Amino acid sequence: MNKLEIATVFNQLQKPLILDGAMGSLLQQRGFKSDKYLWMSYLNFKYPNIIKDIHKEYINAGCDIITTNTFRTNPSVFKKTITDFDQNKIVELSLNIAKDAVGDSNILIAGSNPPAEDSYQNERNITYKDLIDNHHQHIDLLYKYGADFILNETQSHFDEIEIVCKYCFENKVPYIISLLITDELKILSGENLSDVLDMINFYSPILICFNCIFSETFFKLLKSSFVIDNWGFYLNCGSSDYNDGNINCGISPIQYLEIVKSSLPFNPKLIGTCCGSNPHHTKIIRDFLDEKTNS
Repeated sequence: MNKLEIATVFNQLQKPLILDGAMGSLLQQRGFKSDKYLWMSYLNFKYPNIIKDIHKEYINAGCDIITTNTFRTNPSVFKKTITDFDQNKIVELSLNIAKDAVGDSNILIAGSNPPAEDSYQNERNITYKDLIDNHHQHIDLLYKYGADFILNETQSHFDEIEIVCKYCFENKVPYIISLLITDELKILSGENLSDVLDMINFYSPILICFNCIFSETFFKLLKSSFVIDNWGFYLNCGSSDYNDGNINCGISPIQYLEIVKSSLPFNPKLIGTCCGSNPHHTKIIRDFLDEKTNS
């Protein structure tokens, strides 16, 4: 789809679209070890059918959007590791797996474009030029191989956020920007959320989302009287603070549903789950929203 078509999908919603849930932490819970640099993207080559099956689990649970297993397939990651995997091929394979899972359905494919370095890193270590090259190349690959839109997720540094927004805007690539914010409603580079939103809105994203934040931070956001016309969220459901090593589920589907209910007066257009979640979270959201619409 082009940018206009994707924007139309979200603008005509009668209820929020449902984004899928965790991929990496779910694979951890099923016995797979994460790679220090590539996270779980290396499994696209080693066990593509397992990745496809998880996509299908989320689809069967009722999601409207699946996310490619491309968190950390970006160029800056590949420069840190010695691997037999070709970056172009691993992105292409990720999209092919997602497309196979979707088949002829109307499920959308979000191309995951993560931060250039670790998601929770307070300061970026790579040069500004490398930061630009990293995102331009990864976004190009994701869109080239079939993502319906780019999900620039867990973004938390002002210059990096501006790079991805400006590039997608100028190249007419449909995109969502999803922010990681602190309890003080700032991003990790220190800017206030209001200033970040002003900058982002200049580049006309489809939606502004918040992801991988915990429920306490999310409730502070809701109480802050933020104003975003097109917004969404997918929260961290892990059992501990940010730690890639061993992420277990800490918020049950029933508990998460209560958070979803509290968000509805603010009219989110996308709802999903992040680390620690599983298809049961997706299903309970689907069942609730369908029942609410039909009642």
